Amino acid sequence: MNRKRLSLRYYGDPVLRKKADPIAASQAEIKELVEGMFDCMYREAGVGLAAPQVGVSSRVFVIDVTDGEDVRTKRAFVNPVIVERSGTIVGEEGCLSIPGIRSDVKRAARITVEAADENGAPFRLAAEGLLSRAIQHETDHLDGVLFIDRISAIKRKLLEGRLKRVRPPAEGSAQPSRTTPSL
Repeated sequence: MNRKRLSLRYYGDPVLRKKADPIAASQAEIKELVEGMFDCMYREAGVGLAAPQVGVSSRVFVIDVTDGEDVRTKRAFVNPVIVERSGTIVGEEGCLSIPGIRSDVKRAARITVEAADENGAPFRLAAEGLLSRAIQHETDHLDGVLFIDRISAIKRKLLEGRLKRVRPPAEGSAQPSRTTPSL
């Protein structure tokens, strides 16, 4: 299959601020979108990617994280809903659509999400740690919310100048070094 190469959308693109619609595409179209999203995510060295980040306003995201005792979770989430949240934890986040900017964000420590996979099979997943953070971050993208919306007004004000300069990285340029992955 010769699928279209998906490209990232960056801060300032209106699709990132729009609440995404439930996806109603065929299974073949969903699979093709998911494969393209994984390709884009790996190309950009991320651990999560939501459909709006590639210009598709649909409720789909993909994740590939290794957390805890080297437990790997690689999965597509179609029309996800977080049904339970408990505890709180603060951790650093970044975003592929806002390169070079990172900040601490408060999230639920543990969540349970219900979704379907790219084949239409429903699942329920309990998550904590990086997996929980990634799911919450990507779900926010589906609601038009960026991680910078979850930081204090003072921190956002301090980032204002840098946000105005956010541009796509030059083709072939190295990703900035970081201690935690971008979502």
